[in-house]
Formats: sequence, C-alpha cells, structure tokens
Amino acid sequence: MKPSAAPSRVQVSLLQTWADVDPASNRRRTASLVHRAADEGANIVCLQELFTSQYFCHDEKIDSFDLAEPIDGPTVEMFAPIARDRQIVIILPFFEKRSAGLYHNSAVILDADGSTAGMYRKMHIPHDPHFYEKYFFTPGDLGFKAIDTRFGRLGILICWDQWFPEGARLTAMQGAEILFYPTAIGWLKNEKDAIGHTQHSAWETVQRGHAIANSVYVAATNRVGIEGELEFWGQSFACDPTGSILAKAGQQEEIVSFELDRDLVAESRRQWPFLRDRRVDAYQGLTQRFIDS
Repeated sequence: MKPSAAPSRVQVSLLQTWADVDPASNRRRTASLVHRAADEGANIVCLQELFTSQYFCHDEKIDSFDLAEPIDGPTVEMFAPIARDRQIVIILPFFEKRSAGLYHNSAVILDADGSTAGMYRKMHIPHDPHFYEKYFFTPGDLGFKAIDTRFGRLGILICWDQWFPEGARLTAMQGAEILFYPTAIGWLKNEKDAIGHTQHSAWETVQRGHAIANSVYVAATNRVGIEGELEFWGQSFACDPTGSILAKAGQQEEIVSFELDRDLVAESRRQWPFLRDRRVDAYQGLTQRFIDS
C-alpha cells in the first residue's frame, strides 16, 4: 500500500524485553507481547535487535553461529501469521544465515497481511570490547531504503547505525516518515559509574537530532537485563520531528506506545525545509573516508 493510502494517525508500539538462552522460549514470550500490543491498539510493532537470543557478540565463540537462521526460518515462520491475523506491521530483527560463512544482522518488515514488505541488513558493524560484531556479521549490502507498508513508509536501521547521520538522511530522502532503530546497547560494568550517564545521554541525543534534521519520527527499542559484563539500559523511546520525546521506557520489560501523526511529518518539512536547502553541489567529500588538509 502506498503511503498516501495509509491512515494519517498510526499507533506504534516498541517491545522492550530481556532474553534467555533458549531462542524458542524468547520467540514465544515475545509473540505474547506482540499480541498484547495489538490488543492495546498497535498498528506497528517493533522488536529489539537480535531478540531471539541473548547478545552473543560479547565474545567470539564459533558455536554462536548456530543461532543464525535463513530468511524463511523459524522466526519469520512464527511471526508472519501473527502480522496477518492481527493486521499489524511487525519489524522483526533476526540473525540471518545467508550461507555457510556469510551472516548478517538483519530485520524483516512484515506487512499487515503477513507478507514481507522489505528487508534491511545492518550497514555499520562495530567492534569494541564485548561488542565483537565484526566477527559475526558481514556489513549490509541492501543499502539504506524506505519501505512502504499499510501504515506508512518506514525506515529501518539497526543499533550502531544510530550514530551515523548519513544513514538517517538517505532513508529520509526516500520519504520515510519514521526511522526505527532496533537496538542492543548497554553499559560495561567497569564503565557505568564513571561515564554511564554520558553514554546514555549521547545515544538519546544523537537520535533526537536525526529526527529534527530530517523531519521524521524516530523510535529506538532496546533490551534490558544483565548478560555477562553488559547491563542493557533499556529506556526505549520515541520522538517526533521536533525531537520532543513522546514516550520512554524505564529499565524493565515494557511496551512503549505512541501515536505517529503522518501529517505532522509533511507539516514539519514545509516549516523547516532542510531538504530544499541542502547544498548537494558541495557534499562531494562525504564519499571519502577522510579529507587530508
């Protein structure tokens, strides 16, 4: 369905939860939360990054590749009928096995008839202490794109993508009305007291900046719980095109819901015409790694 045919006001729910070591259990528990969100009126439901397992990238164990699955694997098989039966859009992150030795951190967008509206593969892959993602994930090769669904045009980026304005801009330039950021981010135990507040503040602020600079809604859904040396900070949130926070979770399992006013996106882009005033003739340097003086 084209965005023009979508309703002007849409209810969005972010599912913030924890994970145990059993993927089947995580799928069942998350499915129950999806049903609950639908009962509460959700039209779009976004799940957290790699929700079917604990965050396995905290170390480089080869057995963790066994958690990966193909696009038509058990996660999509379980959630596609839910999207169809509940008439909702589901943003479904998963650990994708493309072939032996080729894996991605991905998300499928299930439309409200259960069909696959589109797919995204995480483009920016971090590699830091306890976030050893380059060991597991091949960088995405589908690019940044907006995806049409029954309830509007969506953009999906994943976690580390949050820090890069280029991804948000390119997705917004294709007409996305809301950017979703499924996430797994938290504090290291030995850093929380010293820089924990600063880290969280930067994470939230940069995403609010994406909303303002692109006149879009932004919604980030994170996980909670302690897994090894990582304490996931939760605090999933959504903001409107002015960067104003509409809804925010705490640090426990929670469904965070808010209203997406699609007309506000168009109004914001008229009032703050950032896309009009971009100097596209002067941005050639953005395709370089670094500009030497």
